[in-house]
Amino acid sequence: METQPIALSDVLIVEDNIHAGQRLQRLVADLANEVRIDVVDTLDAAQLQLRAHPYTLALVDMYLPDGDGNRLIAWMRVHVPEVAAVIVSSFAEEESVLTALRSGAVGYLLKERDDEELVVSLRSLQRGGAPIDPSIARRILALLPASADPALPSSPAPPLSPRELEIVQLVAQGFTNREIAELVTLSRLTIETHVKNIYRKLAVGSRTEAVYEARARGLLK
Repeated sequence: METQPIALSDVLIVEDNIHAGQRLQRLVADLANEVRIDVVDTLDAAQLQLRAHPYTLALVDMYLPDGDGNRLIAWMRVHVPEVAAVIVSSFAEEESVLTALRSGAVGYLLKERDDEELVVSLRSLQRGGAPIDPSIARRILALLPASADPALPSSPAPPLSPRELEIVQLVAQGFTNREIAELVTLSRLTIETHVKNIYRKLAVGSRTEAVYEARARGLLK
């Protein structure tokens, strides 16, 4: 899924804990005017809602009564790919996070963070960011090699142009497309085209996956 600015106008919260659901509902409502926010507590109910209404964002708990959030996100990627999905969970196991990102999630947040931190992450979505809780990001990046192991056969380096290499470096530093456009004095549309080409060449579907893949291939300084 391409990471684009997300209007928090129609949001589905998939959360079986009533207090956690009400908290997310309040935080989203504070960020947007005339916002529609629906809360459901199962995967089946979420699928029904997503089929019935054109949501822009789904905030999904990892563990629900009828399955885990990754199953819903994988379903969304096939049936409603226009809806961005973000996991909001109490759990931060590396494998669960990686599975969520591979399934199509554009972010992974932790419920334990205070309201202000979660609001910052939601605002990042509005700007086109792909927010991942910092503690999770550090642990996942630590699992990746800084460069290819010379003892192992190396795969051919992806044919990224010098400009694409420059842009993926800025993506890795957390800059949005708009900020990158200002830094390199190009139009935002041009940056978005470069980012799409980077996704295609690295065979990934999100900014986060692009950073992981670029780092694993030794492309990041």
